Amino acid sequence: MPELPEVEVTRLGIQPHLEGLRVSAVKIIDGRLRWPVQSNLNTLISGQKVLGIERRGKYLLMEFDAGYLLLHLGMTGTLRVLPSGDPLKLHDRVTFEFGKLSLRLHDPRKFGAVLWHPKSKGPIEGNALLQKLGVEPFSPEFAGELGSEVLYQCSRKRSVAVKQFLLAGQAVVGVGNIYCSESLFEAGIHPAKAAGKLTRPQCSRLATAVRLILKKAIAAGGSSLKDFVNSEGDPGHFMVQTKVYDRKDQPCKVCKTPIKQIVQGQRSTYFCPQCQKR
Repeated sequence: MPELPEVEVTRLGIQPHLEGLRVSAVKIIDGRLRWPVQSNLNTLISGQKVLGIERRGKYLLMEFDAGYLLLHLGMTGTLRVLPSGDPLKLHDRVTFEFGKLSLRLHDPRKFGAVLWHPKSKGPIEGNALLQKLGVEPFSPEFAGELGSEVLYQCSRKRSVAVKQFLLAGQAVVGVGNIYCSESLFEAGIHPAKAAGKLTRPQCSRLATAVRLILKKAIAAGGSSLKDFVNSEGDPGHFMVQTKVYDRKDQPCKVCKTPIKQIVQGQRSTYFCPQCQKR
């Protein structure tokens, strides 16, 4: 599933091509996504200018004169900017035409989303899908020791494992499964440790690790396990940098102890039993 780094890589790829352009047409090839695509979307945004493209968690927010498009890549979705004359491919679901360019949502499993939030309904921050998200990892609210305090306060009295606590995204957004394992290794914290037992020094190390790992992932173009490609059609390369994820029984890159794999919440977790003692 595309996580924050993959969504940010997508944003950085499409933003310079589309900002300032006007939509000439919206074509719904198959609108049966996670939520049905509004059938009148072409009427709603045709002729409107793209004022900006931002990201909140795993949502891309494309601002227009009258509202925002919330775009989600789901499990297997990608967004690519192509010449408008390029033929459609199997699993292309929605295209946004900008004269000679076309932004295409390709989504084999149809878990993505294309939603319209009119400005008449208030600021985009008030959208129900965004209201309960944690802080952004690169925001001022998570910078330095503020990030440590966010993790510390949100984790108090929580018996859930720290891995599940991070995945929930209610403290800080964007730490998906791969990045959880890598961040916890970087911070030297066992993934099964109860979140409520994290100390302030551990929260400080973890906040720093989250920012570091996500920055590295974005710089590497994200992670491509199966389907993800960026807006140019290229896969991400973060997987070649991982220190624990998908390295079961291989020697730890720090201490040479074999990497262990456990299952938490039906997701694989990888860790070093020596570097990440309870």
